[in-house]
Amino acid sequence: MKRIIVAITGASGVLYGIRALELLHACPDVETHLILSPAAVRTIRAETDWDPADVEALADVRHPHKDIGATIASGSFQTGGMLVAPCSVKTLSGVANCFTDDLVTRAADVQLKERRRVVLLFRETPLHAGHIDLMARATASGAILMPPVPAFYTGISSLDDAVTQTVGRALDLLGIDAGVVRRWEGQASPDGTS
Repeated sequence: MKRIIVAITGASGVLYGIRALELLHACPDVETHLILSPAAVRTIRAETDWDPADVEALADVRHPHKDIGATIASGSFQTGGMLVAPCSVKTLSGVANCFTDDLVTRAADVQLKERRRVVLLFRETPLHAGHIDLMARATASGAILMPPVPAFYTGISSLDDAVTQTVGRALDLLGIDAGVVRRWEGQASPDGTS
């Protein structure tokens, strides 16, 4: 059984985290540990038709946002990594600065110190120098910054397609093939060669 931590923060784009939970729920060999920030609950209500309790029900284990005594707050609790989707500026700042004042940032810090993957779907635009500095610092500590940028080469035709492709690629980074990624298979050059 592979354990994956999914954190949903209050940035716009909570559908990324919800889709990750849906895809992981269909993986019988994955146990999900969910953290919802209070701001995420508010954003879920604002951006989707989901009830936060139904989002929580997609996870195998739910952890209170402030419970720094949770299993996932310790490196001795083995996991396959962590996905923060979406990742707010506040959460990115906490990760970049090792400021672990809640379970999202504590769990991310633990994953990084144990050299496990932490994938941050940073959802902010446009960026100022402070954002770029935080991204560089989080990357230097081992986090993977993955802004949810659509992959147009896949032939996406809807927002749902774009969200699913992005989340599938994020799960790839955690070693999970959810069977939803439209993979690049090459393209013949204009002169007929490949």
